[in-house]
Amino acid sequence: MATIPEPLIWEIVKKNNSFLVKQFGSGTNKVVFSREPNNLYNLNSYKHSGLANKKTVAILPGEKDLNVVLATTKTKKQNKPANLHNRTELKKEFFKMAKIVKSQVTDNYYRPDLTKAALARLSAVHRSLKVAKFGVKKKRQAAKAKN
Repeated sequence: MATIPEPLIWEIVKKNNSFLVKQFGSGTNKVVFSREPNNLYNLNSYKHSGLANKKTVAILPGEKDLNVVLATTKTKKQNKPANLHNRTELKKEFFKMAKIVKSQVTDNYYRPDLTKAALARLSAVHRSLKVAKFGVKKKRQAAKAKN
């Protein structure tokens, strides 16, 4: 099966696809975001597009407590959606996870231009998974006694 070039796919989907979110910014400027999978910054651009690029990186929350999933696409399996992603579940502390993400994205020459975005998404996902240890803080009893 013949493959379609990535720039042609981008020209087709850049203005009209089901993942676009258009909002008005300051004045009459429109801000365009994208909710497509494998888009680390959620920006509607060719560099970050998960639809137009064959090599994509996704960082998702895992199934269990503080687990994070690093998913990269296999370039040879583009026609088989079930086998499309290499999934790596990261279970360690944050700095070790960051080192693994950096080695997978940059050091393997997979997508070194997305290193900063992948680390930012890892930080955001890891921060969102943390739960407050003590819940809501209660007021001190001494403060109530004075009133």
